[in-house]
Amino acid sequence: MCDAGSNCNKKYQEWEANEEIQIFREYLRIPTVHPNVNYDECVEFLKRQAASLDLPVRVVEVNPRKPIVIITWEGTEPQEKSIILNSHMDVVPVYEERWNHPPFAAEMDHQGRIYARGAQDMKCVGMQFLGAIRAMRRDGVRLKRTIHATFVPDEEIGGKLGMMEWVHKESFRELNAGFSIDEGIAGEGEIYPLFYGERSVWHVYFNISGTPGHGSLLLKGTAGQKAHYIIDKLMRFRENEVKRLENNPEFTIGDVTTVNITLMKGGVQENVVPPELSVCFDIRLAVDVNHLEFENQLLDWCREAGGGIELEYDQKCPYVKPTKLDSSNIYWVAFKDALDELGLKVKAQIFPGGTDSRYIRGIGIPAIGFSPMNNTPVLLHDHDEFLKADTFLEGIRIYRKIIANVANA
Repeated sequence: MCDAGSNCNKKYQEWEANEEIQIFREYLRIPTVHPNVNYDECVEFLKRQAASLDLPVRVVEVNPRKPIVIITWEGTEPQEKSIILNSHMDVVPVYEERWNHPPFAAEMDHQGRIYARGAQDMKCVGMQFLGAIRAMRRDGVRLKRTIHATFVPDEEIGGKLGMMEWVHKESFRELNAGFSIDEGIAGEGEIYPLFYGERSVWHVYFNISGTPGHGSLLLKGTAGQKAHYIIDKLMRFRENEVKRLENNPEFTIGDVTTVNITLMKGGVQENVVPPELSVCFDIRLAVDVNHLEFENQLLDWCREAGGGIELEYDQKCPYVKPTKLDSSNIYWVAFKDALDELGLKVKAQIFPGGTDSRYIRGIGIPAIGFSPMNNTPVLLHDHDEFLKADTFLEGIRIYRKIIANVANA
């Protein structure tokens, strides 16, 4: 543990003077925070990074005020499929009163902990990509495949105006992508989590109509009765998934379907039985769930509840095949070789949330989610989010090896 002694001060001064740490902290200080993100300052920062790397940069707007920044390092065989190094520029909101450090100051303590929103999710990864490229270019390295470092908007709100649309545009097809690396999650122990697939996110509203009337009566077929039936069915399903997770030590949260009530709306007065109620569920379907069968089950429960229930989907992600982690995937073979050469212990798993990788996998391009952070508390979206300086710098070293291996596959 670092204290305020001379060794600590020396280490702190080294971190302070480190170019990559300085760049990372500068990036963290740009408040690309929801809602209503203004990406202008971020885009200008990335243009300066491209200039410092002596690499071409272009900005694509699939939707107004939703820029996508592409920094390109051409390979020696540019006709080969390229490698995408993807990260998102946006970060989630903060409750500043819960932070002990200003969330956009990128303060660093004497243990090297850099505090800022985005320190783990995921401005670190974007800068580690560029740090690895910078190190290779300084050493005169040339890679066979072209590298595209892409910085996209709005991932934290589903990527609907960013990656989801961009993968279907000519500007994306022009990248000639064969493989993508994106974010993962920190590992609290020695093992690095590695993600090869994602569950399908469904945000389902049950819009329930029923018999209205006075609150003193026992009316039949009320919206409340029907809501109770639906909630009971989905909570029983949820409990079964909890048991599956508890009973299988090999499972992580990504291996089961999660169900949570997130919104309930309806009613106008305490003594009036409302004609309508709405209940929203956040459902993340495991990769082994048949979507048609699951939706039919929801519809059956609506009928059993008494009818008069309409399903509305705010988000209904389709099934997407996970990336293959076997010899048929040359990029994975190269990625795994790099991990083995570095002596890293990883656990391959299904991502518990959602990232832009689902859209890339959805058009048939294999993608891996990997953030080189271990022995690090998981603080994405949390108060006092931080990443240690040494962990950040080690991530650059790790990515340098991975990127070189994959780009030369």
